[in-house]
Amino acid sequence: MDDAASIDGKTTQPLSQAELDALTDQLVDKLKTVYDPEIPVDIYELGLVYKVDVSDDKDVAIDMTLTAPGCPVAGEMPGWVEQAVLEIPGVRSCKVDLVFDPPWDPSRMSDEAKLQLNMF
Repeated sequence: MDDAASIDGKTTQPLSQAELDALTDQLVDKLKTVYDPEIPVDIYELGLVYKVDVSDDKDVAIDMTLTAPGCPVAGEMPGWVEQAVLEIPGVRSCKVDLVFDPPWDPSRMSDEAKLQLNMF
């Protein structure tokens, strides 16, 4: 009985591909609402989000980084991301971990971000 769902008698149905696709779109939309205050581009387009995992119970786990380890909002940014994700209906929880391996560099930015920052 190592399955927590079996302890309380509840079983979780796996998310369908359509549900996962819709949730993925919502997650991207919400991640695009969080900005690095020093750079006028959202964290998603900057390439700061390294990994997003979603459980069948709609618990979200995010690994992200910062443009620099000494970023002045390092203590606040994970909370901003968590709050944005928790606005999605049906999301049960969100955990954001800051990681610094691999280190961020400008090559991780999307073409959209490079265009916004005139880096072409």
